[in-house]
Amino acid sequence: MPLDLPPGELRFAYPRVLSIAGSDSGGGAGIQADLKTISALGCFGMTAITALTAQNTQGVRAIHAVPAQMLADQIDAVLEDIGVDAVKIGMLHAPDIVRTVAEAVDRHSLPHVVLDPVMVATSGAVLIDRSAVDVLVQALFPRATLVTPNLDEAALLVGRALHTESDMQAAAAELLAMGARAVLLKGGHLAGDVVSDLLVLSSGEAFWMRDARIATPNTHGTGCTLSSAIAAYLALGQDLVQAVQSARGFIRGALLHGAQVRTGAGSGPLNHGYAPQPMVLRPR
Repeated sequence: MPLDLPPGELRFAYPRVLSIAGSDSGGGAGIQADLKTISALGCFGMTAITALTAQNTQGVRAIHAVPAQMLADQIDAVLEDIGVDAVKIGMLHAPDIVRTVAEAVDRHSLPHVVLDPVMVATSGAVLIDRSAVDVLVQALFPRATLVTPNLDEAALLVGRALHTESDMQAAAAELLAMGARAVLLKGGHLAGDVVSDLLVLSSGEAFWMRDARIATPNTHGTGCTLSSAIAAYLALGQDLVQAVQSARGFIRGALLHGAQVRTGAGSGPLNHGYAPQPMVLRPR
C-alpha cells in the first residue's frame, strides 16, 4: 500500500545500482541478468544499454551498437535524477564506448564501480573489438573498485593461457600492475571438482575462495550475475571482501536451484529468483 504522505514527508530511498552493459535478448545474461540479480537482492536497478544483441542459449547471432552519445545520455538521465550507490559495468564493445563510460565515471564521481571485462560469451562468441581492449585497461582499470575477469578474459589481457592456481596468482599481479585497484580472478574454467576464485587487493592481500563445483548445464550469465551481485552488496553497505563472498554465495544458490531446469537447447540461465529479498528501505 503506498504511503499517504505529502512530498515533503517522503522519508525513504532504495539502494540504487546502475548496470552499464549490453542487452541479452535471451534473458540469461547482460542487462537482463543484472536487473534480475539486483532486484533479487533488494536493490533498485537502473540501466544504460551499450549494445543490443540477438542471442539465445546457443549463441550470439548479431550485435547492434548503441551510439556513444545515446549511452552518455542514458547515464546522465538516470544519475542526474535518481542517483546511484554502486555501478556494474559489463559489455563495452568499442573504444568510443569505453571512453564514454570512463568520462561518465569522472563526470558523476561514480562510487563502487565493478568492472566485468566481458570479452567472450559462454558460447565462445567474441563480444569486444580487439582495439577496445587496450582502451579498457587504460581508461577503466584505474577507475574501477574491482575488476572481475574469468580465466579466458584474463588470458586475453596478459597474453597467455592460464592453467593452474599459480598461473592465476601471477596473472592477478599483472592485472594490478596494469592499473586495477583490486582483481577477482574467477577460476571456474580450471579443471577439477573445486572452483577456486582469487581476490587480490591493491595492498597485495590475497583471498582464495574455494567451493565444490556444482554440476549443471546452465551457466549462461554467471559472470554478469556475479558482478552485479557484488555491486548490489556494495550498495547495501558491505565492504569489498564481504561483498565478493556474499555474491559468490548468491550465485552458487542460483546455479544450484537452476541445475535441474531446461531452458533452451544450449547453456541455460541461472535461477536468479530462488530466494528474492524484499526491497530495502533506507532513511533519506
